[in-house]
Amino acid sequence: MTKKRVLSGIQPTGKLHLGNLMGAVENWTKLQDQYDCYFFIADLHALTTAYEDVSGLREANQQVTIDLLAAGLDPEKCVIFRQSDLPEHAELHLLLSMITPLSWLERVPTYKSKMDELKGKDLHTYGFLGYPLLQAADILIYKADFVPVGQDQLPHIELTREIARRFNNFYGQVLPEPQSLLTQFPVLPGTDGRKMSKSYNNTIALSDPPEVITKKISIMVTDPARLKKDDPGHPEVCSAYDFYKIFSQATKDKVALECQQGKRGCVACKKELAKILVDYLAPLQARRHELEKQPEKLTRILASGAEKARLVAAKTLQEVKHSMGIL
Repeated sequence: MTKKRVLSGIQPTGKLHLGNLMGAVENWTKLQDQYDCYFFIADLHALTTAYEDVSGLREANQQVTIDLLAAGLDPEKCVIFRQSDLPEHAELHLLLSMITPLSWLERVPTYKSKMDELKGKDLHTYGFLGYPLLQAADILIYKADFVPVGQDQLPHIELTREIARRFNNFYGQVLPEPQSLLTQFPVLPGTDGRKMSKSYNNTIALSDPPEVITKKISIMVTDPARLKKDDPGHPEVCSAYDFYKIFSQATKDKVALECQQGKRGCVACKKELAKILVDYLAPLQARRHELEKQPEKLTRILASGAEKARLVAAKTLQEVKHSMGIL
């Protein structure tokens, strides 16, 4: 039986962090055993918000590739490639832009929320407004059956479905409508209590050495109402406890109880958490260290992935162009 196809991508905005790992990549490593998976490094998408300085983009592409492989993506089980290596994405984006109403792009919820998050950047560009359409092209060019997303990304998938539907109404049944593969991703707070994001400079990178992890955890926001060690704590509002719930299932209940009883201080709690994270990331960082010494292997993996992806993307693009009367 032919496996259903899954498509997802990640932007190379720097080295991946724990939020990326828990929010997407760990899920990808499970999906690659069940589906026909295509995972790409979305370097064209990175330009929508970082167009003014591209000096670090090549290095970011390399580092994200290393992180994905170190985290467990296997090029023997899935297709890993770089978005910009396949101009088919950009060409389908252009063709779909001819039929996509402007109002559809303006109503995407993340359009305004991302502008608020990145207030220091000038995002009044066509590329930023049109990034959900490029995202739709990424999905439709592979005729993906499923796209793994969190709740906040559902509007993007619905937009993709609407665009496919509109295209098919004009030109015939060419583009299948993808389904959301809704996953309850654990949301990790950053060191300041907000969502972990490079935009907030509050991340813990997968490649951070032990001493850096320990330092970042030591400044993490905990219970603001707790002034002394023996004050009763409230783990439900503590960022550090959110990490215990994900990375230390065996001790989380004990940690919560001791915190509530005032028997566990925040300093000791964060020292223990730092050790847990260091141990958790140690195998990944060992694999990462080996991959950093093999740049030619990374090049081969991405080239092979692009070749496999092109077999699918070129066929879809040919069908689209034929149906639109330009081939």
